[in-house]
Amino acid sequence: MRKLSDELLIESYYKARELNLSSDFIHLIEKEIRRRSLYNKMKISS
Repeated sequence: MRKLSDELLIESYYKARELNLSSDFIHLIEKEIRRRSLYNKMKISS
């Protein structure tokens, strides 16, 4: 995950949610988003 650009990481997160992929996988992406402090770059969605 560290090799992904910030933009690609965020896009991957949204796509994983859209496709209803494994919650473990989504949590890994969320962990990396938190590590990079990227929440401010994300669209707010519920």
